[in-house]
Amino acid sequence: MTLADGLTNADLSEFKTPGRGRGILDIFTRRYLLKVLVKKDVSTRYRNSVFGWLWSYAKPASQFLVYYLVMGHILGLNKGIDNFPVYLFSGIVVVNLFNESFHNATTSIVSNKALVKKIYLPRELFPVATVIVAFVHFLPQAAILLFVSLLTGWVPSLLGVVAALLGMLLIVLFSTGLGLFFGALNVAYRDAQNFVEIIRTFATWTAPVLYSWNMLSDKAPGWLFNIYMCNPLTSAVELFHYGFWFPTSDGSLPTPVHLPLYVVASFTIAICAIIVGQLVFRRFERNFAQDL
Repeated sequence: MTLADGLTNADLSEFKTPGRGRGILDIFTRRYLLKVLVKKDVSTRYRNSVFGWLWSYAKPASQFLVYYLVMGHILGLNKGIDNFPVYLFSGIVVVNLFNESFHNATTSIVSNKALVKKIYLPRELFPVATVIVAFVHFLPQAAILLFVSLLTGWVPSLLGVVAALLGMLLIVLFSTGLGLFFGALNVAYRDAQNFVEIIRTFATWTAPVLYSWNMLSDKAPGWLFNIYMCNPLTSAVELFHYGFWFPTSDGSLPTPVHLPLYVVASFTIAICAIIVGQLVFRRFERNFAQDL
């Protein structure tokens, strides 16, 4: 037997084709790399900043102040919404989590082009890591919401806590799926990032943050209202309202009757976004090094 015959007949079942992986599932087998990327992004976010992590509180606080004064009192959108400050802030923190996760995931490949061009590692780690970093920066805002809710009479309940956790999970899944999709497109077409900014601009207005859901149900056709409620961002905001605001309100504004069905539909959309995003990501991934 020649050397060539030996190589031909060798068992290669334990070897993998270089540069091929299982997509987003690789984050479970490359947890150490994911941890390193998350730690790097967290540690460098406020480097050389005087106020550091205080900026994580300053942005939502300024948003709340502007919306509360202008939208709530000057335009009167707080009418009919008891304990409007908690209602408003519980929606703001959800939208902020979505906006930061979506934006970070979209720019993650371009921002890490030095690593992408030099070494191989599952590229899905970059958008997933940035979503986790956004979640870390979301926690201080959630802590403020929890504290204010307690001051206004919030009593924890199992159903309310589960609703809030489902809202967080829904936003993480949805923003990850969109981030994979637009993150891949952004490498080849930098216009994708501008399109994402437009989506983020509309995000606050496409969910019941500055207004109540029944304001739309009274004016929009039934089919349009159902589409609106199936929006993952809308469902996540209402889950947070149910978890933090509803127990502190007088009950004059009930939760949507079919909220569980809307939540199921929203999770279905979020999972579909991840599947489509992964397919598009794998399609463009082969040209990342060249396009960067």
